[in-house]
Amino acid sequence: MENIKTYFNTLAKSRKNRGINRYYWKEITKYCQYFSHEDSSVLEIGCGSGDLLAGIDGSRRVGIDISDEYIAWAKEKHAGKGIDFRVMDANNIELEGTFDLIILSNLVGFVDDVQQVFEQVKKVSHANTKVIVQYYNSLWEPVLKFAELIGLKTKTPLQNWLNSKDVNNLLFVSGFDVYRNTKRMIFPFYIPLLSELLNKYLAKFPFFRFFSLNTYSFAKPLPANDPAEYKTKYSTTVVIPARNESGNIENAILRLPKFGKHVEIIFIEGNSTDDTWEKIKEIQKKYAATHDIKIGQQKGKGKADAVREGYKIATGDILMILDADLTVPPEDIPKFYDAIASSKGDFINGTRLVYPMDKEAMRFLNYLGNHFFSWAFTWLLEQRFKDTLCGTKVMFRTDYIKLTKNRKYFGEFDPFGDFDLLFGAHKLNLKIVEIPIRYRERTYGTTNISRFKHGLILLRMCAFASRKCKFI
Repeated sequence: MENIKTYFNTLAKSRKNRGINRYYWKEITKYCQYFSHEDSSVLEIGCGSGDLLAGIDGSRRVGIDISDEYIAWAKEKHAGKGIDFRVMDANNIELEGTFDLIILSNLVGFVDDVQQVFEQVKKVSHANTKVIVQYYNSLWEPVLKFAELIGLKTKTPLQNWLNSKDVNNLLFVSGFDVYRNTKRMIFPFYIPLLSELLNKYLAKFPFFRFFSLNTYSFAKPLPANDPAEYKTKYSTTVVIPARNESGNIENAILRLPKFGKHVEIIFIEGNSTDDTWEKIKEIQKKYAATHDIKIGQQKGKGKADAVREGYKIATGDILMILDADLTVPPEDIPKFYDAIASSKGDFINGTRLVYPMDKEAMRFLNYLGNHFFSWAFTWLLEQRFKDTLCGTKVMFRTDYIKLTKNRKYFGEFDPFGDFDLLFGAHKLNLKIVEIPIRYRERTYGTTNISRFKHGLILLRMCAFASRKCKFI
């Protein structure tokens, strides 16, 4: 360890900028910035000269490093930016409080015991902390050693060359759940146009991705397993958008189980041509003594607008959507609560494409389209998706508030609301988990989905996601 400290102290004294490697380091900073937010508390372990922390948002930014020379340089270089730099060994982290985002960039190659460092990271993590570990693709070992030999890269001490399976396993045994792996950058030098073409686009596709220099593991603390810790911990708001669903309103109340600390139900009616609004008012009055029911009418159009209207008046810790057609059985809703309340995921998405479904529940072209879009969005968002259009989606209200602030990044693009939430969850770096449900045939009314019109909109969503989430 002293050899490593001496190496970095010498490096800090001899180099006051990153020279030819500046493009490489800026790309790492840009990617980490995508997942950091102005109200996040951020810790970087092995912060060096502090450039990464200075380049990302955060309400509290702390950088630690074993090198006192690097920390002195970081304090001088980024004075006045409100960053707390401290000399500290990653093997013995002593900090006040916990952090929302913890970054370890090019660190695991230099520590003697990676598991011990990850266990130290656990000390400064809360249940929803996100950890980003960035390290070299082991395929590049001979290339980087040759670069050191010819002077393109600073010569380094003997390093750990870990692959993603090694890092993921070490995170797991240290108490973390890895929910995303990705690779970036196949050309670590800046040549106008060429570098962007290779790194921003070509490196994102299969085969080429395999040759990327940088590997990233995204993790969060493993979930609690004791039901007593979460079964009655949170209150929940279930928003039920309803258009021409008069025949389903009472069943939504009768079939929805009670769970958690408290269940608040919000019906939002929108532009119905039947007596849905009158039925909602009737049901609110009928069940006032046994259920906490709020009602409202949307001013705009579409499910996305209805959900947002409901979320504006929601008071629950957890926000859920239940489509009023009841094709997602209300009896399955407690499964979604259990998954998010126990920290198995931060965003829970229903999937209709695991179990066999009722014969008339989904038309054949819709079925094929859903499978295509599940594959497309798995690639685009780098987390597994079986079904992007299931109406039931669940997240914490605190995360939804952050998501609304991020809408300036995405803009108003989604008439359904599903992708506004999915893309927003991705940008917030949330772990997305799917809950299979048995998709049922409608018992009242007809679908509001148009296969071809809405299929074209979904294709536009894919193009939008590629620009805002993938090719960044």
